[in-house]
Amino acid sequence: MDRLFLFIATGAGSGYLPKAPGTWASALTVLLWLLAANFISFGLTPYLCFVATICCLGVVSAGAAEKLVDRPDPGLVVIDEVAGQLIALSAAPAHPLAALAGFVLFRIFDIFKPFPIRWLDQHIHGGLGIMLDDILAGLYALFALQLGLYLLKIY
Repeated sequence: MDRLFLFIATGAGSGYLPKAPGTWASALTVLLWLLAANFISFGLTPYLCFVATICCLGVVSAGAAEKLVDRPDPGLVVIDEVAGQLIALSAAPAHPLAALAGFVLFRIFDIFKPFPIRWLDQHIHGGLGIMLDDILAGLYALFALQLGLYLLKIY
């Protein structure tokens, strides 16, 4: 069971990639999202159910991984970036520029942690704490991306 938790928590092993595993996990998520969005029509409800499942699995697996490696919020745990990135792209058109914009926006919010993201990161611990700040960063990126698409009249 420990191996399964680590597999999920590390984003299918992408958390073991060198230097900035969170960025790698986000980039791989965007690539997979773009490929899937161009070939499969999911609809918003099934997509959001999938994202909610990833978030729930993330809370459990990130908390377990934290205990297994005996470090708080270890860098190899990237399921939070996967979930946040999927949230950021929830309503994006399946276009490479929209995907790139969603990636950049999510990484900005995840790295700089504007209020209350930093507060969540510092005050809520365990699997829920690991996931919450990235979920909120994903929501910020979703809003910013949708606003940008609207203002540029791309949508």
